[in-house]
Amino acid sequence: MIISQFFVLSQRGDNIVFRDYRRDVHKASAETFFRQVKFWNHDGQQDAPPVFNVDGVNYFHVKVAGLLFVATNRVNVSPSLVLEILQRIARLIKDYLGILNEDSLRKNFVLVYELLDEVIDFGYAQTTSTEVLKSYIFNEPIMTYSEVMPPLGAGSIFVQGNKRMPGTAITKSVVANEPGGRKREEIFVDVIEKISVTFNSSGYILTSEIDGTIQMKSYLTGNPEIRLALNDDLSIGRSDYTSSTAVILDDCNFHESVHLDSFDADRTLSLVPPDGEFPVMNYRMTQPFKPPFRINALLEETGPLKAEVIIKVRADFDPSINTNSVLVQMPVPKFTNRVSFELDHESVGNTTDFKEANKRLEWSIKKVVGGSEHTLRAKLTFSQELHGNIMKEAGPVSMTFVIPMYHPSRLQVKYLQIAKKSKAHNPYRWVRYVTQANSYVARL
Repeated sequence: MIISQFFVLSQRGDNIVFRDYRRDVHKASAETFFRQVKFWNHDGQQDAPPVFNVDGVNYFHVKVAGLLFVATNRVNVSPSLVLEILQRIARLIKDYLGILNEDSLRKNFVLVYELLDEVIDFGYAQTTSTEVLKSYIFNEPIMTYSEVMPPLGAGSIFVQGNKRMPGTAITKSVVANEPGGRKREEIFVDVIEKISVTFNSSGYILTSEIDGTIQMKSYLTGNPEIRLALNDDLSIGRSDYTSSTAVILDDCNFHESVHLDSFDADRTLSLVPPDGEFPVMNYRMTQPFKPPFRINALLEETGPLKAEVIIKVRADFDPSINTNSVLVQMPVPKFTNRVSFELDHESVGNTTDFKEANKRLEWSIKKVVGGSEHTLRAKLTFSQELHGNIMKEAGPVSMTFVIPMYHPSRLQVKYLQIAKKSKAHNPYRWVRYVTQANSYVARL
C-alpha cells in the first residue's frame, strides 16, 4: 500500500498536519480536497464519498472527532485498507494525546509528526500499535484538560457499583502520568450499541438490528491478564435457549489479543490488553428487541396549498433513564416555502427549525425522560400546487440520539477480573453502556 500524502484538516479547512512522503502529488491537494468535499454535488448526493478521484489523484478520507483525516496517492490500492489505516492513525494519536481535537493536535504537533514518521515510511505503513511505538516515541504529550472541553452529556458516565465517574476520565494519554509522577491504575470498558430500526406508517417495526462493540482502554501497568465475563445464556449463530431473556447474536469477532479457551464453557474472555483503546469484541444482532423510541408520523393536506404534519415520539424505556439532545428530522415537499410549528406547553428548551435550502424540518428535544411523550405539529405552506401523492415527496422521519446506561441487546459485562500478584493492589474498573441511533426511521 502506498500513501503519497497524509494531512489533517479542521472543519474550516485549516491544514493542521501535513506530511508529503513521495512528492508525486501537487502541494495544493489539501485545498483541492476541501473544496470538493465542501461543495460536493454529484448524482444528487450532497456528501462526498470516502474515496474519490480528481485529476488523477485519489483522495481517501475519514471524519473523526470533527477532523478530516486524509490520504492521497496516484496508484491503484485497496480503498478499504487505506481507510483502515486512517482510522488507526486517528486512534493512535488519540491514545497518545488523550483528547483528539484541533486544540490538542496544535499543542502536540511535534509529537504527532514523530508518530507519523514511525507509522509511515516513504508512503508504506509500518505499524500502528500503541504498545510497539512506545519504544520509539520520546516526546511527552502536552495535556489538554477536560475543563476546556465541551460537555459530553450524560452518555459519558462510567459506573463501578454505586460509584460514578465522568467520561472525561478516559481522555488521558496512555503514556502520561498523573501529577506527582504516579500513574492511576484503572481500566475502562464501553459497551456501545448502534441500533437501526424502520417503522411503517402505523408504527409497527419492519426491520431492526443492533451493531455492537465492547471497547476497552487500559491504564494498567505490568500487562496483567484480564478475564471478562458475559451473559451465561449468550448464544451465537443459533437459538439453543428457550428462555425469552436469552441473548442471541447473529455473529461476532474478537480482537487478536483475546483468548477463547473457556468462552464456549462459561462465556468468559481472557486477554492481556495492549496499550491504548481497542475493540475487544464486535457483534451483530437481529433478534427482536424493544426499541427505545416509538415514532408516529401523520401528514395530510388541509387545503390547496397547505398541509399539516403531526409527529409523536414516545420514550419506551425506564423512567430512571433520560437522554439529552434528541434530534428529529423530516424532509418535506420541494415546493414548501413556509412552515409554522406548535409544541407541547411543557416542552421547555425544545427548538424547531425549517431548513429551506434542504427542505427539511428539524425538531430538537433538549431532554427526554423514560415514559414521556412529545408531540410536534407543523403547518406547511406550498408555493405552488403539488402534482401527485404528497406522501411520495415527504419523509421519512429520522431520529438521532444517545442514551446512557441503556443496552437493548441485554448483553452485559458480568465481571472484570484483573490478575495481579499483589493482593493489596486493586485497580479501578469502570463500565459504561451507551446506545446510539445508527438508522432510526419512520415511514409516512
